[in-house]
Amino acid sequence: MLSLRRPAITGRLLAQSVRRFYERFSAENTRDARGLRLLREWLTPAQWQQFEALGYFEVVGCDTGKRYRIYRGRMTNVYEIDDLGCLREGWCFVPFGFLTAGDVMLAQKIALETSESAALAVANRFLPRRQRAQGDVSWN
Repeated sequence: MLSLRRPAITGRLLAQSVRRFYERFSAENTRDARGLRLLREWLTPAQWQQFEALGYFEVVGCDTGKRYRIYRGRMTNVYEIDDLGCLREGWCFVPFGFLTAGDVMLAQKIALETSESAALAVANRFLPRRQRAQGDVSWN
């Protein structure tokens, strides 16, 4: 005879299930996870795909039309790029306060897309590490 009764859940099995749920919930609700979720909501699907695959996404400045690459990180992670995608120069600007990387990258994206000149006016300029020895960065 076929029984349709559900087997009784033991206390141990229930405790394991609750613990797994809590661990998953906790991992998805850390500050970093929430910051990345917010960033994902603001990125276009193409930008998010680029970020997931390469660790950066690209934006276009509102004032000059220049392209910028924002790498995962909190500082010294914004680079102006040329038409070939090569790093030209780096820009360091961050919002006030201790924010997660996702929140900082979102602030940088919004700043470049809505008030590029103001963002760059307060930014520190630096040479990209990969191009310092080659001397192919123009400071004009």
